[in-house]
Amino acid sequence: MRTLRLTMAQALVKYLAAQRIEHQGRELPLFEGIFAIFGHGNVAGLGEALYHAQDRLPTLRAHNEQTMAHAAIAFAKANGRRRLMAATSSIGPGATNMVTAAALAHANRLPILLLPGDTFATREPDPVLQQVEHFGDPGITVNDCFRPVSRFFDRITRPEQLLTSLPQAIAILLDPEHCGPATLALPQDVQTFAYDYPAHFFTPRVHRIRRPQPDPHELEEALITLARAERPLIIAGGGVHYAGACERLAELARMRGIPVAETQAGKGALPDAHPCAVGAIGVTGSAAANRLAEQADVILAVGTRLQDFTTGSRALFERQDLSLVALNVGRFDSLKHHALPLTGDALDGLAALDAGLGEWRAGDAWREQAGSLKREWAEVVSRVTADEGRELPTDAQVIGAVNRQAGDDGTVVCAAGGLPGELHKLWQAAGPGSYHVEYGFSCMGYEIAGGLGVKMAHPEREVFVMVGDGSYLMHNSELATSVMLGHKLIVVVLDNRGFGCISRLQQATGGAGFNNLLEDCRTVPQGAPKLDFAAHARALGCQAESVRGIQALEQALRRARQADTTYVIALDTDPRPSTAEGGAWWEVAVPEVSEREQVREAYAGYREAKRRQYR
Repeated sequence: MRTLRLTMAQALVKYLAAQRIEHQGRELPLFEGIFAIFGHGNVAGLGEALYHAQDRLPTLRAHNEQTMAHAAIAFAKANGRRRLMAATSSIGPGATNMVTAAALAHANRLPILLLPGDTFATREPDPVLQQVEHFGDPGITVNDCFRPVSRFFDRITRPEQLLTSLPQAIAILLDPEHCGPATLALPQDVQTFAYDYPAHFFTPRVHRIRRPQPDPHELEEALITLARAERPLIIAGGGVHYAGACERLAELARMRGIPVAETQAGKGALPDAHPCAVGAIGVTGSAAANRLAEQADVILAVGTRLQDFTTGSRALFERQDLSLVALNVGRFDSLKHHALPLTGDALDGLAALDAGLGEWRAGDAWREQAGSLKREWAEVVSRVTADEGRELPTDAQVIGAVNRQAGDDGTVVCAAGGLPGELHKLWQAAGPGSYHVEYGFSCMGYEIAGGLGVKMAHPEREVFVMVGDGSYLMHNSELATSVMLGHKLIVVVLDNRGFGCISRLQQATGGAGFNNLLEDCRTVPQGAPKLDFAAHARALGCQAESVRGIQALEQALRRARQADTTYVIALDTDPRPSTAEGGAWWEVAVPEVSEREQVREAYAGYREAKRRQYR
């Protein structure tokens, strides 16, 4: 058997570079590259190996370990989980910075290969710089923090362990059901140890995503249930995108006359102009979708984990005669909410349902009601997103301006706060690829880094990042990375002087305005400083300007489209209004005892709302 004597790090890099993927009829490298911030835990071993493989596995430098991992995750999401990136850090704070990103990937079922450096496996120089010693278990390091937020975790303590661990990690990353972050902790000494690896281990391999087929008995039960539906509704989740099932869903809905509502991850599966698209569902849903959900007798949930924002904290689907069918590649998700499970691939599952339904179509009255509700909601969207000439525009009005300028080639990127809720309700998606909002983990600071990952995945699209001042201040350094790498973003910073979303939630639950808006925080007598976000962005190498009002914003967006580098537009907004229309109840626990009358009133409303929850 022919062997190659390589260090563990060299073998790791060589193996990753040899992996290929069949994607949209083409064979491409599975890994676009690896984000790396080097330190003493990875620079000598893995860093030296990456240096010699730059033509096969490009190394990209970022400015923060968490956000470089966010960019890698966004790249994978924008590629439908079919192309990936890795991220490596040193030991200690570099590694723990990536734990948040691992949790985000785990919650959203998104793949990333995490390669944190680790302490010495030999323990000879212990305790080393950045090592956190566990007094009762010397084998524990900070990398054990990755265990609960990784789908696959291993610590490579001998170089030959790669032979069994690496294929398993890749399998998890590409598994449609168990997809999520894979973490290989790499002790810094083991990275440099050599081993005679079998040459065939590095033979290029072309991966293809599995498509698990629905069980015939589950399919039969689902068909029986759907065939008797008079008021059917489809909920499209992120799994529709990952299965490449958007066109199939659009055709099935049109032919069968079934309205389609979308989750945050599913939004854009149908273009807004599709006759069956009724908008977002749930807590941040359209009035059209939520009204239909309340009246539906059968709901087909496709590729969604049915989290609380989708179900209105289990209060939206309260009809006693409702049947829920869950088509999901993950058995864990298809069994939720007492659903009739249809476990399997969304594309093939929808095809099987369509083939088995014969001549069945939804009733004329139901289709007409869906169309009428959709038209009514379109009028609401037009009204709340229109420019009223306000000096401090609302989030909805800013969204309207960006939506108008985004066009069919634009992708909006956002994450935590009030903006995702308004976007879910109001953004008119042009179709798949036009909407990218991280709301499974609702992670502040994802926005700019996520935009970078989306642009890397789709350089032909204009990427519009919408971010509040709070998230911008948490993580903005990858603006400099976008300029350095030549991946242009258009970033709109909405400065509402604080955490406006949580301030509204605080007061909606009866609390006093406190510690969210800067005006409610402890400050020096002159108050918190007014920040110049445009000046800050220019300092990071971007083009940037500050504007006032919607008309000036739209003009700036047109200038940004013409720019050849990342362009940041900052404007002041009103932190208080949000779109009152649409939406559903969301369970946020309210104190049972309080000195505030407003809290006691909110608690009474909370207890009343909980009576609608199904168990």
